[in-house]
Amino acid sequence: MNFQDCIKFAKANPTCAIATIEGDQARVRFVEVWRVDDTGFYFQTETPKSFYRQLKRNPKVEVSFVLTKAFQHEESMQDPHEAQAMRVTGEVELVDDLALKTKCLEDRPYLKNAGIEKPDDPKLVMFRIRKGEAFFWSLAYTCRESEIPRIRF
Repeated sequence: MNFQDCIKFAKANPTCAIATIEGDQARVRFVEVWRVDDTGFYFQTETPKSFYRQLKRNPKVEVSFVLTKAFQHEESMQDPHEAQAMRVTGEVELVDDLALKTKCLEDRPYLKNAGIEKPDDPKLVMFRIRKGEAFFWSLAYTCRESEIPRIRF
């Protein structure tokens, strides 16, 4: 497997759980990856949120994407070699790109509910995981996570 497989999996299963750290406490929330390509995994948040403050204090995160159909069809769990989840570990970097923010606002009109009307609004924050490590988990690796091949990107 390679990074293109990671891109494909994330696009097919965009809702993911992202873990941050607040002090000595892990914090997890479900988000939807906004964009995934050769330059990384892109997300958006807003500056008033604790999520943003956690990322600023400690940019290390882990994201877990889960195969959606695994929860819809019991038979998908029958093949222990089929990837059921992908975990991505890395550090986020803030992305201050007006063109990307413009596109994000077009794709996510609900951001207007947060009072974000324009891409240069200081409340709108884009970040990405550009470098890190990913791996695909399946039932075949139960209790053998350390043996799973890693994909560095």
